Amino acid sequence: MKSNALDASSCAPSAGQRKLASNRILWLFAIGQLGWSTLSGVITNWLVYYYQPGESLLAQGQQIFITQGAVFLGITVIGLITASGRIFDAFTDPWIAALSDRCTHRLGRRMPFLRYAPVPFGIATVLVFISPVDGASWVNDVFLFTMVLCFYLGLTCYCTPFNALIPELGRTQELRINVSTYISVTYFFGTAVAYLLPTIQAVFEPAMGMVASFRFTVGLLAAIAVVCMLVPSFAIDEHVYAVTKPSATGTVKSLVKTFKNPEFLTFVKSDVLYWIALTLFQTGLPFYITELMGLDSTMTFPLFALMTLVSFICYAPVNLLAKRWGKKRLVTFAFLFFSCAFALTVFVGFFGIPGVVWGVIVAVMAAIPMAILGILPQAVVADIAEADAVATGEARQGMFYAARTFAFKLGQSLAMLLFTSLALVGAGGVGYRLTAAVAAVFCLAGGLVFMRYHEDRVFAVIGDAVARAEEGDRA
Repeated sequence: MKSNALDASSCAPSAGQRKLASNRILWLFAIGQLGWSTLSGVITNWLVYYYQPGESLLAQGQQIFITQGAVFLGITVIGLITASGRIFDAFTDPWIAALSDRCTHRLGRRMPFLRYAPVPFGIATVLVFISPVDGASWVNDVFLFTMVLCFYLGLTCYCTPFNALIPELGRTQELRINVSTYISVTYFFGTAVAYLLPTIQAVFEPAMGMVASFRFTVGLLAAIAVVCMLVPSFAIDEHVYAVTKPSATGTVKSLVKTFKNPEFLTFVKSDVLYWIALTLFQTGLPFYITELMGLDSTMTFPLFALMTLVSFICYAPVNLLAKRWGKKRLVTFAFLFFSCAFALTVFVGFFGIPGVVWGVIVAVMAAIPMAILGILPQAVVADIAEADAVATGEARQGMFYAARTFAFKLGQSLAMLLFTSLALVGAGGVGYRLTAAVAAVFCLAGGLVFMRYHEDRVFAVIGDAVARAEEGDRA
């Protein structure tokens, strides 16, 4: 990567030009992630569960609202809808990133999106679970398709500018790891809240019925999430901490430039494989618990809470080890360990081991790599974006995060098609076990690809820029 001179205000400024973000600012920023991860968790974990219910949920009285079964080459309607949403999301990411990078609003480049996207985003989340017709109908199919697209547009409008602020607020290695740690904490809390959905629903179900109580619970969680997402835009002055000079590069050109970065390309390849694996696992988790472990859906939250607790215990060591050993070693280890956890899930419910015990084993095994992969990949992208800014003289953080999400959302689309199709294979939970096996293979492949990432080269470029800035300050 060629290193050129860079205006100090765009990459490695002195402290007098832009303030370093305090821990308080980083935590206020992280609250936004608590909000969007709650809404994302609701869709990721419960959309397929709600619209393609398993036998146990149907026995409890869940209604059918959309066309069921395979409709084309083993692909289901819900699979097509979810995959289409992710593909649409992937292609809108670069567009929104370019709009954000070029934004000239008085609030800055990122904050206008963080202020005006949450309310429509929350409304779209609720409407995803509303069906105009009572019973299976093509009208519901079309309405769900439309609302899923609206949901993903809202997600992109918030998350792409939000993620672009990570390298801006994390202008040193320590701050990058810290902000990645904090947003990982709030991400886990948001996902945990999403997993609470059936537990909260159970409180209202006796009075409202299964479907109405589910929808009411989604609305309640969406309202809380919207408030959380608004916090950063009102609590943080972007001009104090970030470069707000608009980029002049167009969407397509900026995206092409981003994918030409060799280290970023290596990272993205591994990231796509990881997200295929993780999406398969997350979508399957409610089914693993109810259909394979034989537990009630309300056990989803206690098991996730256990996984979160163990992950939290790992957060401090991950933060320290990443600063001491670098991110590459830990991320590679996490890929390999996660693949083992996915592979183990194939065998849950066997060998006479109670379902609860299986749940605890899988939760604890998944917690360790989840802590690492919840923190460090965001920091890796921040490193690459910072090094690229040094090399090119142009700060395009928004496009780097958009390019990442563009790629991994295409992977998630494939994962949704795979899951909804693989789940139909065989009987007695065979299809669900197959999804876990496929997830293990993809995760292992992702780890092998990431081993080709040259972290030392990225650090060298950033280090040169910092050294030049310090010399300039002394002069």
